[in-house]
Amino acid sequence: MTGAQEFEKVLDGSDKSVASFEHQNVSLLKRAQHFLHSTPAAIPLIVLVLAIIIFGIAIGGRFFSSYTLTLILQQIAIVGILGAAQTLVILTAGIDLSIGVIMVISAVVMGNAAVTYGIPTPLAVLAGLVVGGLCGVLNGFLVAYMRLPPFIVTLGTWNIVMATNFIYSANETIRDTDVDAQAPLLHLFAFSFRVGSAVLTLGVIAMVLLVLALWYILNHTAWGRHVYAVGDDPEAAKLSGIQTKSVLLTVYTISGVIAAFAAWVSIGRNGSISPSSAVTDYNLQAITATVIGGISLFGGRGSILGTLFGAMIVGVVSMGLNMLGADPQWKVLLTGVLIIAAVAIDQWIRKVSV
Repeated sequence: MTGAQEFEKVLDGSDKSVASFEHQNVSLLKRAQHFLHSTPAAIPLIVLVLAIIIFGIAIGGRFFSSYTLTLILQQIAIVGILGAAQTLVILTAGIDLSIGVIMVISAVVMGNAAVTYGIPTPLAVLAGLVVGGLCGVLNGFLVAYMRLPPFIVTLGTWNIVMATNFIYSANETIRDTDVDAQAPLLHLFAFSFRVGSAVLTLGVIAMVLLVLALWYILNHTAWGRHVYAVGDDPEAAKLSGIQTKSVLLTVYTISGVIAAFAAWVSIGRNGSISPSSAVTDYNLQAITATVIGGISLFGGRGSILGTLFGAMIVGVVSMGLNMLGADPQWKVLLTGVLIIAAVAIDQWIRKVSV
């Protein structure tokens, strides 16, 4: 080999420092913005901790008791499960207004199949899950393949499913005693057990396990990444090879199945099966938990763990105000404030420079 050529000798004396893109003078506010952008579940967790501390100070030791805190979990089990289903849809920049009535009609189908028709309870539960899944398929097909707006689609199916629920059931309630006598398995998630002074139900365990399973799927599987991609930019997702229509159809179908699963949990929680519970604002409660939990309504951003924290925030506020003897309207007021604050913070976080 010959010696170094002339241009190599020149390079030897050149500046060898590497360009650095690190932020040297980033303000504390910007650092917080970056942190919250990368950790969307942090805000609802912070709000949850603050709410527990504030009500704990105001109420005293009674609020910090394990019995009270686990009672809050029991009360939010249904909304937490519905919120998990709603989270999947909102992550795709959609919304499902029919999720509450899908839960109710699934419960009615389960109850009638097991109690009225005498079908074995496991098959009755399966029938309810199938009904929920079919409702989800209808929503998904209209959104993904007919390209109709999710808000309009689910507003329409909300009315259709609600009317079908009342027509099919003749608005007749299936009593708690009848369920216990003929289909006790429908009350499975009412089973409770003690851990020290804490009282947990299988419904609470089911909610936590469902959220953890969905968290893993959304963060560690290709399908989960596709859900985020479709919500963030559907056109870019399509150009990258993602079957956006298939993803949307799957998301709405799974959402319907989860709503039907919430129906099974609700039977254990409520005892009886009432078609008139379709008028309960389960839809708004699920959306509230999702939004307060930091799931962006614009899609593509948020953690399903935040939804669980959001449901717990609503539960803590409700329980705290009840224990203080406050007017129930304060709960409505504070919930509204939390929703607006959550959306405002989401807008601020989305402006972060990456």
